[in-house]
Amino acid sequence: MNPDELFDDIADDLAVRGVTAGAMFGKRALKAHGKAFACLKDDRLAFRLGDGTPAHTRALALPGAELFDPSGKHRPFKDWVAVPRTHADQWPHLAETALGCLTA
Repeated sequence: MNPDELFDDIADDLAVRGVTAGAMFGKRALKAHGKAFACLKDDRLAFRLGDGTPAHTRALALPGAELFDPSGKHRPFKDWVAVPRTHADQWPHLAETALGCLTA
């Protein structure tokens, strides 16, 4: 499955919780309550997990994961972690966790 298909599956699974697909910085994003909590850029899905939280720390520890830099100008968002497709099996759980951070 390609990253867009994986993104669509996650969006479909979370739709019952009020999640919608939209855009952020011209990229596909998952939103709830008008706020983005996940954003697809190339083959990485970035999640807003909150800097310093255990979920953020665990996600950042995944090989190849890094702080999300949507502009590519070395100005990463400290609350967001971009997780490569090699860890796509983690994407659904991370999306659920990021959604939970919005509603907490």
